[in-house]
Amino acid sequence: MVFKDYYKILELKTNKVSSEQIRNAYRIAVKKNHPDLNVEDRLAEEKIKDINEAYKILSDMTAKRKYDRIWTRNNIKSRQQQYRNENKKSNSAFGEVFNMFFGNTENVKPKKYNKTEKTPIKGENIETSIDVDIEEVFYGLDKKISLRTVDGKMKIFTVSIPAGIHNGEKIRLLGQGKEGVDGGKNGDLFIKVNIKDNEKFKLKGNDLYTKLYLTPWEAALGTRTTIYSIDEGTLVYIPEGIESGETLKVSGKGYKDGKGSRGDLIVKVNIMVPKNLSEEEKKLFEKLSTVSSFNPRKA
Repeated sequence: MVFKDYYKILELKTNKVSSEQIRNAYRIAVKKNHPDLNVEDRLAEEKIKDINEAYKILSDMTAKRKYDRIWTRNNIKSRQQQYRNENKKSNSAFGEVFNMFFGNTENVKPKKYNKTEKTPIKGENIETSIDVDIEEVFYGLDKKISLRTVDGKMKIFTVSIPAGIHNGEKIRLLGQGKEGVDGGKNGDLFIKVNIKDNEKFKLKGNDLYTKLYLTPWEAALGTRTTIYSIDEGTLVYIPEGIESGETLKVSGKGYKDGKGSRGDLIVKVNIMVPKNLSEEEKKLFEKLSTVSSFNPRKA
């Protein structure tokens, strides 16, 4: 069984570390080696497995004590082996000088090479893209896509899109690319996610943009109303005299930023005039036109 140096995996130089130091090293290692941020690194997922395994052992004090005994013995053996290798190099250098003058007295058999041995070649990666609605990816979803394989057949893949993925990010499906050659591993399938706006929301960076429709009297007098983001509504105060085209900002109600926080919800105001007035409404507007001195054209 191959010994794994969990301290080296978490980039810790010694086993004399506290639980807090182990936790901090684990967080840094996960962030540094996360597969979503290292799509070109074919070993990223294996690194994450080793990092999680290291943290599981070292964060348990009982398991850590048992592991430390093995780790200490292994370090002693490593230092002994290093010492032997250094001596071997030194003796080898002496042997080369000796052979220069006296010849090689050992019966050394030449190494045989197998000319028929082939080098495994990894298969090519495949890239494609999918379109998803902004409200779908806010919560995350599983989406099926169909791709034509090299032999012309259609194959269906189920892609798990994580909640809050950002526009243009890629998802990797290991081993779903072209087949390897001479025993090489298959390539990977990279799927680029294109987030599409809908009638309610538009995405710019981490901010969501939406519209708020007001009546003329709400805009003139001011009001309280609920403005809705993708997941929930927020009660806000609309100041009196607001005009079409003005914007309101609801902090922390935008799209997910991938760090546990969110962008802002930017709301554009649109004042709507009723097209079909009742007789009473007409009379009220007519009365307003006679008593009001407001004239936007003069302004």
